[in-house]
Amino acid sequence: MVTAVEPTAGQVVGRRWRSARGIVLVLLCLVVIGVVVAALKPSRKPDDLDPGSPKPGGTRALAEILKSRGVGFDVARNASDATSRAGAGTITVVARPERLTRSDLDRLRGTAGDLLLVEPGREVLSSLAPGVEQDGPTFVLQAHPQCGLQGATLAGTVAFGESETYVAPSGATACYPESGKPRLVQYQVSGRAVTVLGAARPLTNGHLTDEGNAALAMNLVGARPQVIWLIPDVRHASSGERAGDRTLTDLLPPGVKLFFLGLVVAVIPIALWRGRRLGPVVAEVLPVVVRSSETVTGRSRLYRAHRARGRAAEALRAGARDRIVPLLGLPRTVAQILPTQDPGAAREVVMAVAARTDHDERTVATALYGLDLGQVTQSWPTGQSDPGGAEPVDDAGLLALADLLDDLERQVRQS
Repeated sequence: MVTAVEPTAGQVVGRRWRSARGIVLVLLCLVVIGVVVAALKPSRKPDDLDPGSPKPGGTRALAEILKSRGVGFDVARNASDATSRAGAGTITVVARPERLTRSDLDRLRGTAGDLLLVEPGREVLSSLAPGVEQDGPTFVLQAHPQCGLQGATLAGTVAFGESETYVAPSGATACYPESGKPRLVQYQVSGRAVTVLGAARPLTNGHLTDEGNAALAMNLVGARPQVIWLIPDVRHASSGERAGDRTLTDLLPPGVKLFFLGLVVAVIPIALWRGRRLGPVVAEVLPVVVRSSETVTGRSRLYRAHRARGRAAEALRAGARDRIVPLLGLPRTVAQILPTQDPGAAREVVMAVAARTDHDERTVATALYGLDLGQVTQSWPTGQSDPGGAEPVDDAGLLALADLLDDLERQVRQS
């Protein structure tokens, strides 16, 4: 008899969630890692703001325009080279200031000539533009000067795009404000003009023609007869001079940092998920209840439908050995040993059963193993039912084998 137990809706939902939560968790981890990597991936390329690069992020167009107008244009790949060329009539444009070290900043702080800082960080501002502080990034398509700086008023509207805003010190000229916080600050520091520009976009090849970008770039960079464009070489960061100025984290490539961050993001949720396995075992309601007699009957019908008398006989023998061997005081493992594996163990079982029953050893060996004492399959005379044998020839032989095995087990129990 089979009794069906209908699961409730809550049980179905819970079972489906338990089977799918691993996949959902993995997908969520991948989404989180992708978002973090996209957010932390460096937005600049190595050749951005490079006067020799014709790519959209380079500044070759601006350099060529200034040269055509008679402005001297020199490119310096390190701070030492830039400071040696700087003088009273020069302006040093510090592009990619994030590559500067503390010693580079010390050199630039004591150099002569004006300074133009492009998107400087806090450390660069505190060293080269004291009093100017970062306020936060903004995005604007068009910004108006709203200041008295001649270079900005002549340029007019500028397309900054993503840019940094600043807090300007008193007495400084602040242009292109956003809620009172400018994107361009210029003031005098130690007798020279220091200009802080919060966006590199107006200087690049790809956006030089937007709005008044070209005019602003030429007015700021070409404010002096000689321009020194300082763009520190990224390969110089591995030299001995820079290694002493930067920490281990500064020297690690961004990809390595993102790799370890991804590991942390992935490992923590998985550890929390696996940690829940340490809780108590939850019993699950089986969909159906099947009686043991139903299982035996069903398997018997399968054997009969396929005429598998040999398999049925071996199942009967194996079950009988499993029950008889412990009654003889022998280890249970002996019941699983076949004569082909260990003839001595099989002979021991046969002799022990024959000693406790009224059957001879030949009959016991044939019944329990389907072999005689020499481990050779025996055929019974024609017309007689086979009480054992490797494979009974008919159903009557299979029934006779079952009766014989029952008789052996009964006599061993009673002995």
